[in-house]
Amino acid sequence: MRFSEEVCEKLGNYVYRLIDPRNGETFYVGKGKANRVFDHAAGVSAGDGDGDQILGAKLDRIRAIKNAGLSVTHVIHRHEIPDAAIFEVEAALIDAYPGLTNIQGGHASTDRGPMNHIELIDKYSLPEFPTEPADGLVLICINKLEERFNRKAIYDLVRYCWRINRKRAENAAYVIAVIRGVAVGVFSSEVWLPATLENFSDVPHASDAEGHRFGFIGKEAPESVWDLYVGNRGKQITNPELKHVQNPVRFWKC
Repeated sequence: MRFSEEVCEKLGNYVYRLIDPRNGETFYVGKGKANRVFDHAAGVSAGDGDGDQILGAKLDRIRAIKNAGLSVTHVIHRHEIPDAAIFEVEAALIDAYPGLTNIQGGHASTDRGPMNHIELIDKYSLPEFPTEPADGLVLICINKLEERFNRKAIYDLVRYCWRINRKRAENAAYVIAVIRGVAVGVFSSEVWLPATLENFSDVPHASDAEGHRFGFIGKEAPESVWDLYVGNRGKQITNPELKHVQNPVRFWKC
């Protein structure tokens, strides 16, 4: 099944879901035009250069569905979406379905994604993070954090493991842990290493499958540095050059 040229023209930009027919679970949300939804449901890259690749968990899921003798179910959630709104619509739908196989979160989801009322109050009433930090920084988004004021929990999440430019990371003075646009931790890295089980045996979820990524071994920054970048409850990041959009890693002066 494919859309005709006439239907493609009528649809314009759209946002869609891929659904596992075995349990009805949505496992991927994407944006597209023309017949992109059919290509993705079949596990074929659309090849339109927007950086979305059929990789890893999503491809595994599609293969498992096919091996069961079934086909991926797909739903066009909204069509005729203006160019200026397509990223926001996609991001809102991604935020509504946790556990997706999308490689990246939705556009600006780390900064404007789902938050409870306490997080919103904190985000918009906290003191500001320095707008022009003097230090070289790596800012890493850790939105899965449950214990926001547990420094050990923050360290364990921010240290492992990332697709990151190792050389640039090694040139940074500090690593900043960020959640929903708020800096919640600052650490100094002593060494960056491939994210293998041998290098991170103290990390419960460490796996040799992540060897292409990197993690660091380090410690909490001095209290004076913690006060500068985090304070008592965190500091909101306002400089667009320091904010995360989709990539969870951001570099500053390194």
